[in-house]
Amino acid sequence: MTELTLSKAIGSGLRRALSDDDRVVILGEDIGALGGVFRITDGLQRDFGADRVMDMPLAESGIIGMAVGLAYRGFRPVCEIQFDGFIYPAFDQIVAQVAKLHYRTRGAVRMPLTIRVPYGGGIGAVEHHSESPEAYFTHTSGLRVVTCSTPQDAHTMIRQAIACDDPVLFFEPKRRYWTKGEVDEEADFPMDAARVVVPGTDVTIVTYGPLVATAIDAAAAAADDGLSIEVIDLRSLSPLDLETVEASVRTTGRLVIAHEAQEFGGLGAEIATAITDRCFYHLEAAPARVAGFDVPYPASRLEEHFLPDLDRMLDAVDRVMGRENALSGWSAS
Repeated sequence: MTELTLSKAIGSGLRRALSDDDRVVILGEDIGALGGVFRITDGLQRDFGADRVMDMPLAESGIIGMAVGLAYRGFRPVCEIQFDGFIYPAFDQIVAQVAKLHYRTRGAVRMPLTIRVPYGGGIGAVEHHSESPEAYFTHTSGLRVVTCSTPQDAHTMIRQAIACDDPVLFFEPKRRYWTKGEVDEEADFPMDAARVVVPGTDVTIVTYGPLVATAIDAAAAAADDGLSIEVIDLRSLSPLDLETVEASVRTTGRLVIAHEAQEFGGLGAEIATAITDRCFYHLEAAPARVAGFDVPYPASRLEEHFLPDLDRMLDAVDRVMGRENALSGWSAS
């Protein structure tokens, strides 16, 4: 066991994948000599060479297009999109090509392609550097979409993504890059399985990526008030492990879903609908969502108001518990 930050755990997983399989190559902007803007790939080009860790032009469509060709030729490319908001120039390649080639060729072509995407806010960045575009890709059949919240998950899941024969979007919560934790390099678990982080009996909070830590804090704060909250880290956003969520809600009868992305059309709506279908007669209240507001991501001085925080999460818990909350209004008593 080694203590690593989440960013170092991803780098460790990439190093292990490069060592284990000569077909693994990494492509991205400034990932070679610089080691990436977050230093995730620091030292990899030096140790594995510029033909396996390749600096690319500032052209995301070109990066993904080249990776498609490499995958056709039997390689297992790993693409880094430098920031979440930079993925849109590659959107056509990902949605129209990467996601469809296996089906278009009746299974003759696989796309073992991993696309790393630092995402989410909380780092005080400028425009196009703090977005949460995951719902665009969970809506796209043919893609796997996963995200990590701990160093252990980061190390294990990046290796699983690279080894997977399907295209995988690997979303990395950038404001958690400096979170430390123990990492067992040999640990294994299903990449598409959700994890019960905190067991509880009164309310289920389902979240992923950067908000898992916030949900854990919410569970601790609620415990001081005599309320037992179960926290579930989805890990996989497509496919969804609805069975784990369903089992929890059948016990608690109450569901809160939290994500940084804007609320309208977000993943929270899909989870709320799916669990209502499966658990209608077990629900004691309508599921509640805690999400970013339906506006473009704001300037850094306003992002603390945009991002779901402990107070907003606990307010949603109050809502499903039938307590006074920000929507029902506060009494003077």
